[in-house]
Amino acid sequence: MFETFLTEFSSDIYANFFDPRKRLFVGYLVCALIIALAWLVLLRKQKIQHAWRTCFDKQVWFSASSRADGLIFFINRLLFTFLAPALLAKLTIATFIFQWLQGTLGFRPLIQLADWQIAACFTLWLFILDDFARFYLHYLMHRWPVLWAFHKVHHSARTMTPLTVLRTHPVEGVLFSLRSSLVQGISIALFVFLFANQVDLVTVLGANALVFAFNVTGSNLRHSHIAIHYWRFLEYWLISPAQHQIHHSTAPRHFDKNFGATLAIWDRLFRCLHLSEPNTVLSFGISKTVIPDEHSLKQLYLQPFAEATNIIWQTLRKPRILSALTQRR
Repeated sequence: MFETFLTEFSSDIYANFFDPRKRLFVGYLVCALIIALAWLVLLRKQKIQHAWRTCFDKQVWFSASSRADGLIFFINRLLFTFLAPALLAKLTIATFIFQWLQGTLGFRPLIQLADWQIAACFTLWLFILDDFARFYLHYLMHRWPVLWAFHKVHHSARTMTPLTVLRTHPVEGVLFSLRSSLVQGISIALFVFLFANQVDLVTVLGANALVFAFNVTGSNLRHSHIAIHYWRFLEYWLISPAQHQIHHSTAPRHFDKNFGATLAIWDRLFRCLHLSEPNTVLSFGISKTVIPDEHSLKQLYLQPFAEATNIIWQTLRKPRILSALTQRR
């Protein structure tokens, strides 16, 4: 029993860095490093030695915040080795939705397209739906006080490295896992219903081709201290690393901005897009005020439950209090 658990845990850790379907795949990390060095040397005019030291700044990588990132990563991997079998699988959701569609419509409007056209449509649909679902859940985590109590764990990072993307409370991890299963389940059911067994995904190294493109072009720099911004017109369509860093800023004007993962169109639609500020030095965290032991396990794992419980209790006692708690800070 213990050996099986240890094998699954080890496989999960290994997959996070050596599976191209994972954000922290070593290939994506190398691409991010190359892009960061090129940015600093060619555009910021730093010497290569200086650029290297900038990328691997000890004050960032060995800070209390970064050490907490690593600890949270390992603890969460342990927890999800237990929790994973209990979570809804995408195929379970897909089967339910497929049967619902068939029962509701009573017929299958099979559409005839070339295999490559179906694969291209499925890949694009899955990418867009997943990006919107990721944006909207993230948006709700800032707008709903109970969810914000847990999401604050991610925003409590004072320094950011690629590992910060996994600095999440287990409750948030469960929600995002369910979101992913729901998106994939809906997509699989809809396309199998419309195109039968012709459905396929355009992949590169096993990953969605569009997700692969996003990751090799520096997705991991979004959680870093290297503020790479895009051309102004492009930031209306794609979220740059600098824009996501603004999302983590302690400056009040940056609160609740740039929720998007890849596409900026959702932030534009919800009126929360903020373009990068190339000459601005940002500080990261929930606020500029430093909380004692803010990176302790008690603060990161237990305090969110206490806050969420208090919010629910206060809301039940005085429902109007909810309207005063809908802002991030």
